[in-house]
Amino acid sequence: MSKLKPGKAAASVAPVASAEGEAADGRLLRGERSRQQIVDALLKLIRSGEMSPSAAQVAQAANVSLRTVFRHFEEMDSLRMEMTAQMEAEIRPILQEPFDAPDWRGRLGQLIARRARIYEHVMPVKVAASLRRFQSAYLRKDYDRFLTLERAGLHTVLPKAVISDVVLFSAIEMATSFQAWRRMRQDQGLSAAEAERVLRYTVDRLIADQ
Repeated sequence: MSKLKPGKAAASVAPVASAEGEAADGRLLRGERSRQQIVDALLKLIRSGEMSPSAAQVAQAANVSLRTVFRHFEEMDSLRMEMTAQMEAEIRPILQEPFDAPDWRGRLGQLIARRARIYEHVMPVKVAASLRRFQSAYLRKDYDRFLTLERAGLHTVLPKAVISDVVLFSAIEMATSFQAWRRMRQDQGLSAAEAERVLRYTVDRLIADQ
């Protein structure tokens, strides 16, 4: 029996290894596409008014099987976490914009403008989360984290004299909160522009004597 020469053996193995690598890459890409389809489907359902969609509804909207949904996400909370991470990535450029106003009042005005943009973008997701907050440890934790971020944002722009005034600071925090924005937009039926004007009107009067 003739022996294969080393060069020929290497040549015959290389195409097989390459094909296997390409197949693995293809499966990975398909898996990533399916995962993104599922996240996008959940977000689309929420934005369309379905505030508490089931896994079956998500699967149907994503055009995948229910089994595929749970292969990528073991439970709905893990899917919500992925959606939240995507939303945060979308608003990060707004959060990272530098404040360039010459005084704290100007910087507070810039913060209000940013919050109006952010709140409007995340409102459907935040409202949907609030409906299930007391049924999910993750959603309760995320709610508290959002409040902490809101408070930290005010600490960034307000002077110490305002921050140390518990009543005044709490009033500003309440007026600039997502809860206030949601009430204006949904319960009072104001447009986004009107809601921002109300927010500015309220804050301007709160800090008028500062």
